[in-house]
Amino acid sequence: MIVLQLVLFCILFTLMVKIAVGGNPLNGLYFYPKPVQEKVFALGMTDRETVARKRKQFMIPFVLVMLSALVLIIGLWNGVRRFWPAYWQVLLFLEVMNWYDGICIDRLWVGHSRFWIIPGTEDIPFVQTWPQVLKKRGILTLIWIAGAAIVAGIVAVLF
Repeated sequence: MIVLQLVLFCILFTLMVKIAVGGNPLNGLYFYPKPVQEKVFALGMTDRETVARKRKQFMIPFVLVMLSALVLIIGLWNGVRRFWPAYWQVLLFLEVMNWYDGICIDRLWVGHSRFWIIPGTEDIPFVQTWPQVLKKRGILTLIWIAGAAIVAGIVAVLF
């Protein structure tokens, strides 16, 4: 059952990203490295304020939806009521999401889809290298160790 839940959680993650960018990678410019963003600004395709607004419009609902889904899966679907069992399940979900994002989203989807290439920036690398993925995901692995405690606390209080 937990494998199914992890798959559904990652599908939700992917759908939220797809909905946010729609049919235009410029809608997700905040995901790109700074050199790509700067080139897009220089080309006049968008501006910093628009990107900041779109980032906020994505991140707030994204965090709320993913957090709510996680709390509901652990507390309601799995029936977990105590902190430590919730902690270990939350940590598993956050770590799977973390590595899924780095490998499946960043390296596979973004790295192998022409959709993510913004015209005029083809010469600027925008896909993270494997060392960059490993470093970023390793750091986030440590952060999620603490973050899982917060979510597990929410589960324990609500359920």
